[in-house]
Amino acid sequence: MKKISKRIWEYIHSNPKKFFFRVAFALFVVSMLFDDYGVVKRIRMEVENRMLLERQKVEQQRTIDNELRIRYALEPDSIEKAARERYNFRKPGETLFIIREK
Repeated sequence: MKKISKRIWEYIHSNPKKFFFRVAFALFVVSMLFDDYGVVKRIRMEVENRMLLERQKVEQQRTIDNELRIRYALEPDSIEKAARERYNFRKPGETLFIIREK
């Protein structure tokens, strides 16, 4: 272990500028990859942005569907249809058939 540390120390003393620039370059690369404005953070933010845009599209479509359902609910025929489908209501004299999917 002492031999390795001695060799490193000799290299640093013999080439201080070269060592300094290598260390500076390594720190620069590490900061570009893992800093707040680094590549890794940028990629994570892009993925999150895409997921949020997809979620926004789904929520907008749900909002539009709900608005149409509210407009349609004001019509008397739609109230009767909803009562027949959801609550199995029927008119007197009608036969009700319930078909359930497996």
